[in-house]
Amino acid sequence: MTSFGEELIHAMSEALDHARGNTVSGMRVNTVEIDAIDAKAIRKKLDLTQNEMALVLGVSPSGYRKWEQGQRQPSGAARTLLRIMDKEPEAVLRALTAA
Repeated sequence: MTSFGEELIHAMSEALDHARGNTVSGMRVNTVEIDAIDAKAIRKKLDLTQNEMALVLGVSPSGYRKWEQGQRQPSGAARTLLRIMDKEPEAVLRALTAA
């Protein structure tokens, strides 16, 4: 077996140990805490229907409903836009109604 093969097997063994919750010597794990977004509260603040909110965010109505039901959390640009909608709802409404 090549040195590369041995290193790959060792790395996979460490990954399995980590996945099983075991401490792996020399491994550093970083976590990022992300606050939950209350999409429903933001939508209600803007007085929009679920379909209108989904359209504004560029997602499917069924996907948006999953956010409101807590089955999923928005990410990326949708998460950023929701934060802006929460903090500056008037600015968002101006932008949405501008011709």
